[in-house]
Amino acid sequence: MTDKTTQTLSNTACLKAAQALLARRKNNHRGEMLAADCRPTNLDDALAIQMATVKENGNNIVGWKCLVPLNPEEMVVAPVLEDTVQQGETCLVQATEPGKTLIEPEIAFVLGQDLPAREEAYSEQEIDTAIASCHMALELLQRRYAPNDDLTFFDKLADCLLNQGIFIGPEITKQQAYQAAEINIDITTIDADGQPDSKNYDGKHPNLSAHTPVYWLINFMRERGVSFKKGQAIITGSYAGAIEVPINTTEIEYKNLGKYQVTFSAL
Repeated sequence: MTDKTTQTLSNTACLKAAQALLARRKNNHRGEMLAADCRPTNLDDALAIQMATVKENGNNIVGWKCLVPLNPEEMVVAPVLEDTVQQGETCLVQATEPGKTLIEPEIAFVLGQDLPAREEAYSEQEIDTAIASCHMALELLQRRYAPNDDLTFFDKLADCLLNQGIFIGPEITKQQAYQAAEINIDITTIDADGQPDSKNYDGKHPNLSAHTPVYWLINFMRERGVSFKKGQAIITGSYAGAIEVPINTTEIEYKNLGKYQVTFSAL
């Protein structure tokens, strides 16, 4: 494959950045911008820091987040780190505010076979075949930068675009997932007085298709020599943006697709 990278940071600098960002992730700390000697200034620096973070964390990628770029200067792609994909009745989360956490309602596509990096582009049919199951899912978010007007997209990209992990909910059919351009979503939580508090969202996928970002992701990263593994879960964009919910029991319903309850518990 042709090397198209324009990385300006050294591997040592990428490792320094990765270690700093991992410490924030694990300590649930919001820090300032990275030091100038390890701060990313372009796409390749940011992606190199992502890969250094993966290696420093344990060397395994268990999923990906992506979106077909809405801005050609902003590639929305990030690995999901080992031990951060969850299923079941309870989901462990880092708080974004006292007693609260951030989620994004999405659809996850789970691969049933490897897709190794290769010269030839993968066809949509090949990628469709590789998708073993589709699920209602939540992206778990965590703020790791203090508010700063000077933060750039590359700063955020290097830190995996707020990703804390993925919660995998009930399975839906591939047909349902592929047709889910819009989903009406109800999220019901328990308020401070112990009463149910329901909010409705007229959900719309940013790309008007939940599955087409998977096609983009596989081939964008294939060109960079990245392989995809059986079992990896790919999320492709929120239907309702980032939603702050109490660290408590939450019911999530995708109208006409299904609903489930999950109890968030603080790490």
